[in-house]
Amino acid sequence: MSDEEKMIAYGPVPSRRLGKSLGINNIPPKICTYSCVYCQLGRTLNMKLERETFYEPEKLLESIKKKVNEARKNNEHIDFLTFVPDGEPTLDINLGRELELVKSLGIKTGVITNSSLIYREDVRSDLSHADWVSLKIDAVNKDTWKKIDRPHGMLDLDKILEGIKVFSDSFNGDLVTETMLVKGINDNQSDLEDVAFFISGVKHKKSYLSIPIRPPAEKWVNPASEYSINKAFQIFKGKSIDVEYLIGYEGNAFAHTGEIEDDILSITSVHPMKKEAVEEFLKKAGSNWDVIQNLLLDKKLVELEYKKDIFYMRKLR
Repeated sequence: MSDEEKMIAYGPVPSRRLGKSLGINNIPPKICTYSCVYCQLGRTLNMKLERETFYEPEKLLESIKKKVNEARKNNEHIDFLTFVPDGEPTLDINLGRELELVKSLGIKTGVITNSSLIYREDVRSDLSHADWVSLKIDAVNKDTWKKIDRPHGMLDLDKILEGIKVFSDSFNGDLVTETMLVKGINDNQSDLEDVAFFISGVKHKKSYLSIPIRPPAEKWVNPASEYSINKAFQIFKGKSIDVEYLIGYEGNAFAHTGEIEDDILSITSVHPMKKEAVEEFLKKAGSNWDVIQNLLLDKKLVELEYKKDIFYMRKLR
């Protein structure tokens, strides 16, 4: 198995929405339809719009099954197998097939998507195989959408919004929405009211309001203020939306399943870890800080500071 294939499955990690989630990294870094200003993985290296094959579905299943077995041997519970990769998961033309294959593991499946390709019928069909889907809706105003999500030039917001409505009408699983609030971009009264009005017309279970809590792609990005977050909450509530904050840190309950360096690199390739979380992880695995020092020296890991907190992230190619 190649180093890249080892990074396909990571965790389980604590999810603010799904309990203990084993992540599935079905897109190599960093291929996406967006280059969001707040992305924790940095700017998009390769903007794409057309779907393609990145990994053979059977090889992807093999990697996931191996990680699931390791977790079970270590008595680590897994609530969800979640497609949340280094890019946009629906760019994977085999997503539907992969969702079908992993059902054999007897664990619920989820997909976290930026919604950009949901105007396509084949993408909606693939997503229908999941038990839980999260759709990103940061803005419904085109100018705001371009500022915060920096989409591929061929994308059409009106088609995306229509695709979201069509999917919500037919999806039989749990559908949630997520809106990332960035100070000075989409946290104003007008944008918040527009987003809330749109979401109120979408059939969904819950809406999450989130803020950047890890180092963003652009250094000037700041989370919305407490006042703006509360304002957003009240606007959503006013539209009879079941809304929750998604602004807290997940905690340090990361799981150790196998080789310590591989575990750290696989988790931090998608999920940057706070220093305290790394320390707890190493202690649980019976290891020490030398592992981190070596990864830093080998330039496989980078140390980042954001809002006075230290984070560790796998260095992108």
